[in-house]
Amino acid sequence: MPLIDTGKKAPAFTLKDQNGEAHRLSAYAGKFVVLYFYPKDDTPGCTQESCEFQALLPKLAKRDTVVFGVSILDEKSKAKFAAKHGLTFPLLADADHEVAEKFGVWQEKSNYGKKYMGIVRTTYLIGPDGKVVQRWDKVKVDGHADAVLAAIAAA
Repeated sequence: MPLIDTGKKAPAFTLKDQNGEAHRLSAYAGKFVVLYFYPKDDTPGCTQESCEFQALLPKLAKRDTVVFGVSILDEKSKAKFAAKHGLTFPLLADADHEVAEKFGVWQEKSNYGKKYMGIVRTTYLIGPDGKVVQRWDKVKVDGHADAVLAAIAAA
């Protein structure tokens, strides 16, 4: 499936977080939703990105914004990752990559000449109306969370 363009409705989903709690996108109508897809729990880039969003949670909360990190590893992996790095927001387990496919981030990747399918680091900012306000493709981690906060402030 292709990436979701700005102005389009974000696909509906329900996924469980590191505590086994189910989160349905529609339950957050009226709020901004930061939905960032990352390749793997507890790797350097994914840890930095998650910790930067964690640090901004108070500022994001003031702007009526919720944050979700999504990867294909299971709830147990997410719980270990969250506990190790003090992450308090939901990390969603998309073990069958169904949601990653809906959002177009399940793509062919290449590493040392080997091709495989995986999550391409992508962030969606979903507006209170459920439509995509902005999308960041092939995210570079440094300063990314700040850029997302700036986009929310400008929206």
